[in-house]
Amino acid sequence: MAFWTNTPARLVRRGHIWIAGDRVEQDGLTYQRGPLFAEWEAPETVTQPWPVVLVHGGGYQSTEWLDTPDGRPGWQQRLVEAGYATVIVDRPGQGRSPYHVDTIGPMGPPFSYENGKKIYTPEALAEKHTQWPFDRDDEAAWDEFIAGYGPLPADLAFSQDMEADRIAKLLDSIGPAILLTHSASGPVGWLVADRRPDLVKAIVAVEPMGPPFADIPDIGSLSWGLTAAPLTWEPAATPQELRDAAPGTYRLPALANLPILAVTADASAFAAASPPAIERLKAAGAAAELMHLGDYGVHGNGHGLIYEKNSDAALAPVLAWLERHSRI
Repeated sequence: MAFWTNTPARLVRRGHIWIAGDRVEQDGLTYQRGPLFAEWEAPETVTQPWPVVLVHGGGYQSTEWLDTPDGRPGWQQRLVEAGYATVIVDRPGQGRSPYHVDTIGPMGPPFSYENGKKIYTPEALAEKHTQWPFDRDDEAAWDEFIAGYGPLPADLAFSQDMEADRIAKLLDSIGPAILLTHSASGPVGWLVADRRPDLVKAIVAVEPMGPPFADIPDIGSLSWGLTAAPLTWEPAATPQELRDAAPGTYRLPALANLPILAVTADASAFAAASPPAIERLKAAGAAAELMHLGDYGVHGNGHGLIYEKNSDAALAPVLAWLERHSRI
């Protein structure tokens, strides 16, 4: 029996968009640096006011939003079923967005199996982590999971600036939207809101990269506190001045009163990064808050909560939050 025979048919509309990168001249020829691929899907009747732009985590690609490793519908389909138009993007140099070192710059290190297991199934939390979607000893399943990973650009500040520019231009094309980020794309959400405050209606950040001023192994440093690329702080400040100042000394006017939600899981080593990031955002003027899934009766999740066995349950309180807080 073909694998698709047990998948229910859906009536949706879909298409794709390319956001062009910069033209660069080299040796008398013109090339394009860092285009962004975006694929959209919408229900036959859209009932929600704003589309959701889903931005994948570091080194991976937009497929993490489509289906779970154990073959169930992912968050994108569930959002469509809830009445949202959705747009999934491949961050520049990842997935279907081409990478070339002559235009984007050197690559960071490749993504190892060991790093993947450390991030998603840490031994220290194994007893609490009950929702991983396949057996931890299933090497064939690990092969398929790791297959989607590639290197990040070695320059984190450059790559965040490029990604924020492309997603901001995507919003210029499609109009106001909600941003849904995961892990390493979290700082990109803050940067896009800083650049297009009138087009970002809310941000949901699933375990965003942090905490403020963190040095992330094999990725880079959040030298501007929440980001590696500069944000528009007021009054103007250097990275060192931001680091030395008490929270609230500097504000982010573009994020003022913007509804922001950080979602954390109770069996993730990365959950601890979100509370200080949320406090920094609140002090800067954003309407930021934390959603710890355990407080909503959703237990056993790790950093990959968006595609773990109870991914539908993990999404439910997020959908409820969006109903209450999307900026109209």
